[in-house]
Amino acid sequence: MPVISLTVNGNPVTVEVEARSLLSGVLRSNLALTGTHVGCDTSQCGACVVHVDGKPVKSCAMLAVQADGASVTTIEGLAKNGKLHPMQEAFREHHGLQCGFCTPGMLMSAVALAEQNPDLDDAAVRKGLEGNLCRCTGYQNIVHAVLDGAKAMRG
Repeated sequence: MPVISLTVNGNPVTVEVEARSLLSGVLRSNLALTGTHVGCDTSQCGACVVHVDGKPVKSCAMLAVQADGASVTTIEGLAKNGKLHPMQEAFREHHGLQCGFCTPGMLMSAVALAEQNPDLDDAAVRKGLEGNLCRCTGYQNIVHAVLDGAKAMRG
């Protein structure tokens, strides 16, 4: 079995994986980072989004061996020193979640979106989050949260 080394949430890890193991499975099962959710197994819902070398990736569609040598950030890595990331705080403030199942992937996508596009508007947020599905909300609170979170990230 292959052995991969990567940095997860700032911590170096080495893990033995099956060649066919998905990154989402390794994060959840091997590393006990269960905030990364798998909702569809077809990369349609976005609940599994993590950052790989700073880019949002649907981890249920990426083999773990493809992440060998990479830096991976999961939802568990957003908060620093007990302080919520500005996007997490915005989701809390604007009630941009209901059941919370999609929230980790939605947050990871939203952070990447805000980092890539500092001048977001409603349409850009909706377009940017097309790959993330939420079955509980009407998305309006999520859009407000992303706009506010992006503003807070800019300082």
